[in-house]
Amino acid sequence: MHILHMNKGDGETSYAKSSLLQKKIIAVGIPMVEAAIVNIVCELLQLDECMGLADLGCSSGPNSLTVIQQLVYLCATAHLVPKDPGSRPPKSKPRLASASTFTHHVGFLAVHGSTRPLTWSLIWGKSPHVAAARSRTPDLCPMKDYNPVPVGLGPYSNKEKIYISKSSSASVVEAYREQFKEDFSTFLMSRSKEVIIKGRMVLSFLGRMSPDPFADEVCFQWENLARSLMSLASDGLLEKEMIDSFNIPYYAPTPKEVEHEVANEGSFVVDGFEAFEIDWDVGDSSTIIKESSGHRMAKTMRAGLEPMFGSHFHLGPELMDELFRRFAIIIDDCFSKRRHKFPNLVFSLIKKG
Repeated sequence: MHILHMNKGDGETSYAKSSLLQKKIIAVGIPMVEAAIVNIVCELLQLDECMGLADLGCSSGPNSLTVIQQLVYLCATAHLVPKDPGSRPPKSKPRLASASTFTHHVGFLAVHGSTRPLTWSLIWGKSPHVAAARSRTPDLCPMKDYNPVPVGLGPYSNKEKIYISKSSSASVVEAYREQFKEDFSTFLMSRSKEVIIKGRMVLSFLGRMSPDPFADEVCFQWENLARSLMSLASDGLLEKEMIDSFNIPYYAPTPKEVEHEVANEGSFVVDGFEAFEIDWDVGDSSTIIKESSGHRMAKTMRAGLEPMFGSHFHLGPELMDELFRRFAIIIDDCFSKRRHKFPNLVFSLIKKG
């Protein structure tokens, strides 16, 4: 079994210290989570009934606790919205899903996963009323095995690249898209067994607004990571075949693709949708030493990718440092010409009766 995870600990390259970007993504999705909780309290929850809450995110450390804290607070204050003097806050039962038991697969699985998903039950006993799922991809499915190649994509079909790029063939794009459809559908079906009827699920993940799968808004980081990896190969520090055989477990869908799969699977209905543009460069104003934009972005990417890259490319600490040092230089050069942002999609779903 291959269990991949965010960088552990509290060091400079740990997820706990390099996840300001994810914190911002969480913040923009909270209003939709609040609306879902208020709706449950007003329309569904019976007197003295305990509300089940679940955070299905892949994060560890402060971000996970921040989400659960927000969910509990929103649940405790939602009863004030109807302004019923006799109302009292409902009880809540929050649950966390750890990155070691959940994976994200889109074509593959974003950061963790398998091309052949095996559905496990969630870690709580009773069905939740509200589930908040956060990911770099939209279909966190519990998986047992990790295989970075989408079904239908040969191991050397996308040479010198690690994701869809402007030089990728149509078959590469189709393989990623088809794997996303299969895995996201599996995710929805799995969650439908665990969310109560009329319960809510809020999904937040990276996507794209452009219908073009080669758009910079989704390919920018992966194109430049591939350039960094290839520079190591050119210097004899990494075997090129290892790059040719790797495809990042990630897919950025359009809102229409998500809505189509939700309708096609049939367990949920889309109740709300918002898209936000997030700046890649999220600095920490509390730090004394000011870092370049490229260095900050490199730390963010490394916190999520290092375990996977270490496993596939067999990079030790020194080569991992060198890889992301080169990546930071490339990003600084790109940002000197143009600032890049990425779309984050937030969907609110209702479980059908």
